[in-house]
Parts: sequence; C-alpha cells; structure tokens
Amino acid sequence: MNIGGFDLTQKVLIVAEIGNNHEGDFATAKKLVREGAACGVGAVKFQVFRTKYFVTVADQARYERLSSFEMSHKQFEELHRLAKSHGLLFIATPLDLESAAFLERLVDAYKIASGDNNFFPLIERICRTGRPIILSSGLTDLQGIGKSKVFIEDRWRTFGVQQHLAVLHCVSSYPVSPEQANLGAIPTLIRELECTVGYSDHTLGIQACVIAVALGARIIEKHFTLDKNYSDFRDHRLSADPAEMAKLVRQIADVGVLLGSGEKVVQVAEAESAHRARRSIVAGADLPARHTVRLEDLTWIRPAVGLPPGEEARVVGKRLKRALAFGEPILPADVE
Repeated sequence: MNIGGFDLTQKVLIVAEIGNNHEGDFATAKKLVREGAACGVGAVKFQVFRTKYFVTVADQARYERLSSFEMSHKQFEELHRLAKSHGLLFIATPLDLESAAFLERLVDAYKIASGDNNFFPLIERICRTGRPIILSSGLTDLQGIGKSKVFIEDRWRTFGVQQHLAVLHCVSSYPVSPEQANLGAIPTLIRELECTVGYSDHTLGIQACVIAVALGARIIEKHFTLDKNYSDFRDHRLSADPAEMAKLVRQIADVGVLLGSGEKVVQVAEAESAHRARRSIVAGADLPARHTVRLEDLTWIRPAVGLPPGEEARVVGKRLKRALAFGEPILPADVE
C-alpha cells in the first residue's frame, strides 16, 4: 500500500495522532506538528469536525468542550502546509460529511474512527474521493470490520477510483489495559482481511506499538501530546510526549532491522561459524590401508574440513588406499 508516496511495504508509517490534543489552540497545534517532525514520525493526524454535526447539544458539557476544540478550515489549511513543509503526510479523521468534503483537497489519506466504522453515509462520501482509507476496527469484531471493508471496496468499484485500504487493530478504551490490548488479533486481521494492517494504540507507554510491528503492523498510530499533564482532557495521559515518541520511532526502526527480509537464508555473519560449528566425517579409530570402511569405523567432529554428515555412503563399503589415524578426515580420494 502507498500513501502519498510512502511505501508501506518498505517502511512502517508512524502517525502522530494529534487528534484534539491542541484543545483548540492553534499555536499548540502548530507546535505539535513541528515536534512530531522533530521526533521522526511519517505523518500527523487531526480530527476535523463541526460539533453540531457530531454530538448532541443535549450533552451540554461534552458539546461545549468539543466546540472549544474546533478549528477553522483556514487553520487546517495552514496546518497542512506546515506538515508538508516538514515532509510529513497529512492525515485527518472527519467526523461529519461536511468535514469529509472539505478535507478532500488536503489529506493524503482519510482515517475513519472506530466509532464511525459503521457510519456508512460518511464512509461512502470518503470513498468518492478515491483517497486511501485507514479504517479503525475498534468497537466491532472480525465480521463487522469485514462488512465495512466489503462496503468500501464495493463503493470504490462503483465510483471507479483507486483502492488503497488499511485496517487498524484498535481497542476503544482510554486507556487500554495490557490484558485488553489483544495484539494477537493483528496476525488474524492480516490473514483474514488480506490487506494492509496497522495498529491504533491506546495503551500507556510504547511497548504495545513495538510489539505490534513485530506482529506485522505496517501503520502505527499513537496519540501525541506536548505534555501528558497538559490538562484533564483524557487523551493527554495515554499519549506519547516528544521524548517518548522519538524513542518509539527509534525502537520501531530497530524492529525493522531485527526482522530482516523474512527469508530464511544463511546470513553473511554465519560464514565463519559455519566452518567451525559444522562437522566432518573422520576416522573413528586408527584404520590400516586396504581396510574396508564400515559405518562403525566413522565418527563426526568439528570443524568442517571434509565430507559433511549425510555423505557416509561415499566411503562406507570401500577400501582405504592409505592408513588413516583417528580423527583424520576420510575423503573420496582416500578410498577405492
């Protein structure tokens, strides 16, 4: 899968999920983009919404708080330019149809939140754009996320647009306990959905993200904050701060090095060990010339300087041309 020129088959995409951790402060939003770039992430992500199309006004406290987090289209356009100036992909989660339409000319990919992975009118609007889609799988099971995947692919075919889909394993709890993280679902999603799979993390710390990469995740989305104690807004506590995000980037790079190509081949570093650790077929006793070699006349010792184990038939049953001392390799040239 490719997102904005980023090849996920070659490198894991690390997304700094800024979300609403700016809390409506534009200067903080810009600083989060710059800090994310300094950490080495590949993308930043925001949530874009109009509160009146997102939550009910009847929930007054939540409505007022989310309203205070809203930023204007002009501000998101500037954040997009800032991200691009730092070489970052710009990803966003629209939480209403109006925001989805606005983002079409800005995003490298749309992210569909777990709460909206069955909000089919929004998903259809996003599909019309032909942009890559990152679909979060929280709040549903394999059957449910499979239904959403089929819907997306059907709409893409109908609209005649490109098809680039990634599904993120996600547990929609804040924070997620280790017992509930269920990272073993990542290989299941890879096997059953046959598409790019990643991980949207809500655990404390970064260990789960590193493990997810080892299990096959090609996208890692981690909430990002300037300070875990920035405010009482819940997302800060489960977010990575700049020091932790930079550490995550380094550790994921290390995982890639450690995993290697995935092909089981003899490594260059093994060459010297192979000579010293492999065995040769040798005389198991002093053997006279003209002696007919029996299997019980043989033993196998290191290093590998003669015939390897498994080649005994090349000397057994044959007569020696010369006497051999105990431990001396028996070679085809030594027998008639």
